[in-house]
Parts: sequence; structure tokens; C-alpha cells
Amino acid sequence: MKQLLFALSFLLLLAVPAFSQNIVKQAPAGFDSLRADILHGKIDTISYTSKTVGTQRRALIYTPPGFSKKKKYAVLYLLHGIGGDEKEWLNGGKPQLILDNLYAEHKIEPMIVVLPNGRAMEDDRAIGNIMAPDKVQAFATFEKDLLNDLIPFIEKQYPVLSDREHRAIAGLSMGGGQSLNFGLGNLDKFAWVGGFSSAPNTKMPEELVPDPEAAKKELRLLWISCGASDRLITYSKRTHDYLKEKGVPHIYYIEPGVHDFKVWKNGLYMFSQLLFKPVDTSDFSKYVYTGEGMPPISPE
Repeated sequence: MKQLLFALSFLLLLAVPAFSQNIVKQAPAGFDSLRADILHGKIDTISYTSKTVGTQRRALIYTPPGFSKKKKYAVLYLLHGIGGDEKEWLNGGKPQLILDNLYAEHKIEPMIVVLPNGRAMEDDRAIGNIMAPDKVQAFATFEKDLLNDLIPFIEKQYPVLSDREHRAIAGLSMGGGQSLNFGLGNLDKFAWVGGFSSAPNTKMPEELVPDPEAAKKELRLLWISCGASDRLITYSKRTHDYLKEKGVPHIYYIEPGVHDFKVWKNGLYMFSQLLFKPVDTSDFSKYVYTGEGMPPISPE
């Protein structure tokens, strides 16, 4: 009888396939085009009270196709760059179209996307000298506004899951630096972190990840991407080099391009497909750009 049970157990084990995720490929042509034959999500403007700043602040929110208040959703906080505001992604990146098309192809998990203004100050418009010290400081101040004001507001007003496993943060340029700083600095709040062409506001790697063992344990996905010809690539590379040395699993994806929305839209396209799903870290090293007719761009 024991031998029979052992044989049955062994056969069952063989019948269960080992988990292996699909490698997400570079965005195809038309990935950000409006399609009339599919369901569409909705973009709304919201206003929340910021005790951090002492004002009412605005953000955009994307709710997915088929949104229902009877369901619970994961949340992605998607941040803009130093020259933008809460509308930068909408105006330059068409995130709602990218996500609508991915939903139609059943490639992403249901999620709400919040697009805040990452310049946490009373006059938060991207006007005048955007490099003024008080405006640059406001991007650091946004960490408190995000954690203490915006996230609680979203969790009160929308049907979202409030644990770290269902909360992601990502951004472009200055917002990429914020995402790495805030996400890696608050692993109790975020399990999914992405930086697209992260800017010089990105903290030094030793400060970003002072405890590599904790990062290995807590992070579900750390994504770092950049254009190969972007003059800011050094900030992404120094982070990658440190993480590699410390053995912290992450995706380091370098593609042809400069510091622009072509790279950032592709970052959103690829990153969003990995969110809130089982992740096989052994596949991370396979994320190396290989375009038609050109040699691989190595992430080294």
C-alpha cells in the first residue's frame, strides 16, 4: 500500500507543470493606438486633501474596462518627470490606450492606475524655473504626501486592495527616481517597483538598498529600464551594478533610445504585464533587447 501511495504521489508531481512566466516582449506597432472594437477604461480627475502641503491637490485616476465597485483592485501609482504634472503621462504617453489594449488581449491583471502630481508644494504647476531648489525639494516632499494623504484617500474612495502585495509604484525620469526612492525605502508599502530612465534624484544604491537580504525577501519585482543613448543611463547602471553585486533579483532592460516617451511607453507596456502575478526571478536575466537585424543590447 505504501509503495502504491508513493507511486501515485510521484505521478501527480510529474503531472503538475513547473511555473514559468512568459517573457514580455518589446511593444509591437499599434500598442498605443485607439481601438474602436474593444472596451475602454475611464480617466477621471480627483481632488484630495493634502495635510502635507496644506492644500487640495489634483491627480488623475484610470479605472479599467468593466470597472465595478463590487470588485477589489490592485493599484499602480504612476509618476511623471520634472517638467510635467499629473497630465504628463496622459498627454505624452497615452497610458489609457496602452492599458486598454493589454486588457483586450488578456495580458494584464485588473488594476487602478493613479497619476499624481509629484511636485508636493502649494503652486505645483510646471511653470517658471522647474529646477528651482524649492521645486526640486517638492519632489522629495511628495513621499509624505503619497504615503500619508494620497494613498489613504484612494483606499477610502475606491475599491482597492490595501496590502503591499497589491500596490506598485513606477515612474519616468524624476518620477523614476522617486519610485525607486519611495518604493525601495518603504518595502512595507510596495512590493512592485519600477524606474524608467531614472533621474539624478535617485539615491545612491547603498542608501536605496541598505539591507539587500530584506529586499530579496520583500520585493516581488524591481524593474529598471533606460534608453541606451540616454545621458542619464549612469544612474540606472550604478543601481543595477550594486544590485547585481548584492544578488538582489531585478530586471535591467536597456533598449535603443534616448530620454523620451518612446522608451517610457515601452517601459509601461512591459512592466504592467508583470504586475500582480507570480514572478519567476530566474527569468529576469533573459530581459535583453534584441531587435530585428541588430545585435543584443547587453544589460551589463
